Amino acid sequence: MPTINRYVDISVIDKEAKKDYIDRHSPFVHCEASAKKGEKFAVRVQMGNEYKHPDDFDHYIAYIQLFDGDTLLGQVTYTPGAQGAAPANAEVIFTIIPQKSKMKLTAMSYCTKHGLWESDPVEVSVAE
Repeated sequence: MPTINRYVDISVIDKEAKKDYIDRHSPFVHCEASAKKGEKFAVRVQMGNEYKHPDDFDHYIAYIQLFDGDTLLGQVTYTPGAQGAAPANAEVIFTIIPQKSKMKLTAMSYCTKHGLWESDPVEVSVAE
């Protein structure tokens, strides 16, 4: 089982010293706080907030996944150079159709050089 890295697991001192490293590897989930059951709902996941991640042959974001709790909702896979072979904030918009009364969305991403990274969970209420 690979180690899962999280932005919040890093100490305050390390966060400041390694801010660019941590930020460029962390997935961030962006969506509305509420959704409507049975209707399309857009969830944007972006790699990095302030810093761009490399897109080299041996160092790139291989995939981004979106989970609702333990359930995998979707995955996007990248190949080297898919981001233009230049540093970039890989980004994907997942369109899902909520079926439950609430969702706990978490993104996972995999860097070919620095492993698996997890976002902070985002809770979404779902109305009938």
